[in-house]
Amino acid sequence: METKDKELLRGGQFLVKETKCEDVFTPEDFSEEQKMMKEAVMEFNEREIIAHKARFEAKDYAFTEEVMRKAGELGFLGVAVPEAYGGLDMGFVSTLLVCDYISSGTGSFSTAFGAHTGIGTMPITLYGTEEQKQKYVPKLATGEWFGAYCLTEPGAGSDANSGKTTATLSEDGKSYKINGQKMWISNAGFCRLMIVFARIENDKNITGFIVEYDKDNPNGITLGEEEHKLGIRASSTRQVFFNDTVVPVENMLAGRGEGFKIAMNALNVGRIKLAGACLDSQRRILTTAVQYANERKQFNTLIADFGAIKYKLAEMAASAYAGESATYRAAKNIEDRIALRVAAGNSHQEAELKGVEEYAIECSILKVAVSEDVQNCADEGIQIFGGMGFSEETPMEAAWRDARIARIYEGTNEINRMLSVGMLVKKAMKGHVDLLGPATKVQEELMGIPSFETPDYSELFSEEKEMIAKLKKVFLMVAGAAVQKFGPDLEEHQQLLIAASDILIEIYMAESVILRTEKNAKRFGEEAQAVQIAMAKLYLYNAVSIVEKNGKESIISFAEGDEQRMLLMGLKRFVKYTNYPDIVDLRIAIAEKVKAENKYCF
Repeated sequence: METKDKELLRGGQFLVKETKCEDVFTPEDFSEEQKMMKEAVMEFNEREIIAHKARFEAKDYAFTEEVMRKAGELGFLGVAVPEAYGGLDMGFVSTLLVCDYISSGTGSFSTAFGAHTGIGTMPITLYGTEEQKQKYVPKLATGEWFGAYCLTEPGAGSDANSGKTTATLSEDGKSYKINGQKMWISNAGFCRLMIVFARIENDKNITGFIVEYDKDNPNGITLGEEEHKLGIRASSTRQVFFNDTVVPVENMLAGRGEGFKIAMNALNVGRIKLAGACLDSQRRILTTAVQYANERKQFNTLIADFGAIKYKLAEMAASAYAGESATYRAAKNIEDRIALRVAAGNSHQEAELKGVEEYAIECSILKVAVSEDVQNCADEGIQIFGGMGFSEETPMEAAWRDARIARIYEGTNEINRMLSVGMLVKKAMKGHVDLLGPATKVQEELMGIPSFETPDYSELFSEEKEMIAKLKKVFLMVAGAAVQKFGPDLEEHQQLLIAASDILIEIYMAESVILRTEKNAKRFGEEAQAVQIAMAKLYLYNAVSIVEKNGKESIISFAEGDEQRMLLMGLKRFVKYTNYPDIVDLRIAIAEKVKAENKYCF
């Protein structure tokens, strides 16, 4: 019922509408069922994955497959699959939660799990016919079969639609012959089913097919050797070659030429799931780092007592906390949007597709932010361990190597940065998000005389929320001026798009962390949330610096003369605190808490 009572913001509208803290979902809102699921997944991760970390690092691909089977037996591979096809049919938040807590043992398993449950299974549940779903999804949901997703080609990376693999209709019209080559295919070594994208004749867009793969009857499919990779070492990654592979016409997925759409929408879900998959890794890296810092002595002092180490622990904690806040906020928005569509009579397929598509901007934002945070976190983890961090004897170097791929797959972070702003502008053109009205208001404000009254900031986060509102003005000011100047050619100015997207990302992340903390402070009391309040303030302060840097860089690159002076003045006004927080004190408070608990404890 809740869903109906509150106005559900559309994707991207966070930028132009205020969100009340009561309207965001936080990890503190997990239901009893979700908490039980979390415990079960954490226990599985400890027992089956973390206890055998050495086998993953030693490239034991067969072991990855074995653990995937166990995950299937426990139902973890079918959390997002409807009951009708052998799944648990859990809501979007629960599926994200499973992905979060199952992914931190090793990136090898995380990748196998994500590729199978996401892009390996989802295209069929979301686009398959009833017959296709009945035939394939139960096998995938239980782990009887594993799925792989064959999109990337040697010449086509980020430009997914430029693939050269072909599908040719047979003379009797009953089957297609697929010819071509795919690379970087996760799970290729043990999959029984592939989602393959190929082009029919000279179609503008690629088409998706469900292709069975049986080692004993390969049907023209051959696999390259296992790739030797920087990280995710026991994730099976191979090239796949198709030589006159025969696929019955009824195995086409959706319609002819619909493959690009399938690929893009599957990646939207993949992006928020990838953000989820990086969360517990951050918690675990911080926990490992603080436990080491609490034992290691230098100059007769525990290194956890040094200010330089406290700085690192605090920043690691704040970014992990912000990542959680934003990821679960968006997941619940998607879940609510799906529920609204189901209530309005949409099929499960249609509701889920449109629900995720609605928040594609947020999915791209999260993918970028959390994948970069987990990398920074692992990097600082190595630093805290010092020389030992560089050794394979400690877990940090593997965490660092595994984190590196997260900025590349599901669309590189550069592509996702440009997508987030591009999609927002498209939504504005369609009238789904009113950017023009608010951008015009900001322009008028720049022309007017600023108010010199000192506002009343006695209420918790009142100044911080005003800062968020001002950061939104920076985005509207910079993006508005850039759109006015370049119009539809803005896409060609990639450096500007990337700077604008960094502003957008920081706004969403900082707002999410403040809303979560405000909601919890009202519920549990400010004293109980003192350290969370410190993390929210620290995160916002860092966000303001990033917004200022990117705003300035953009303005001085596309504006000159009076316009440049006016925009720079506006920027200065919008990034100025009335009362600056004491950043060193905030970091100390956060680090002391983490140190005392000897783990990530929020």
